[in-house]
Amino acid sequence: MASKRTRMSAGERREQLIAVARGLFAEKGFDATSIEEVASRAKVSKPVVYEHFGGKEGLYAVIVDRELTCIYAAITGALESDASPSVILEHAALALLTYIEDHTEGFRILSSENDRSSGTYSTLLADLAVQVSGILATHFKAHELDPRTAPLYAQMLVGIVALPSQWWLENRRLSKEEVAAHMVNLAWNGLRGILPRPVLRTRGTDPGDQG
Repeated sequence: MASKRTRMSAGERREQLIAVARGLFAEKGFDATSIEEVASRAKVSKPVVYEHFGGKEGLYAVIVDRELTCIYAAITGALESDASPSVILEHAALALLTYIEDHTEGFRILSSENDRSSGTYSTLLADLAVQVSGILATHFKAHELDPRTAPLYAQMLVGIVALPSQWWLENRRLSKEEVAAHMVNLAWNGLRGILPRPVLRTRGTDPGDQG
């Protein structure tokens, strides 16, 4: 006698649809993904998807909102520290790379350049740059540097972390720790003082003291 299939609760079905759609959006993008395909992969009828999310736009918005919440919490948690700027940068870089490692599909969706999510990642980076600017302004004042330049340096630091992270999404030959160490190496030591084999402070070495 065949076993009776267990019926999913509404919450379980919702999570299943989100997981299925997340994979499709990451693989194909928003425009190329259809409600029909989401329903087919989830083995439900189209009305079930509409019942939970109202349509493709609603489903996509839920996924993007979840991913933004996750990545924002991870990076801002790293920025909210009393550590030195080099260590804060290191932790923020690792937080972003860890998110990419653990939520690869989600990052593909957020950083996509071909559909409506392209502005989402840019907005996230702009918000993070504001936080970094505040951190830098405090340290600039303490070292008699012009705090008005803090927003500019914040943009540069965010770029050093954000763009290589997108590169690492498709090029995993280096570990996330190695990538983060090289990010901090450039940001902290500059091209003139760049180190050939940087390591992270969390591994027992301060990137600014290597050499």
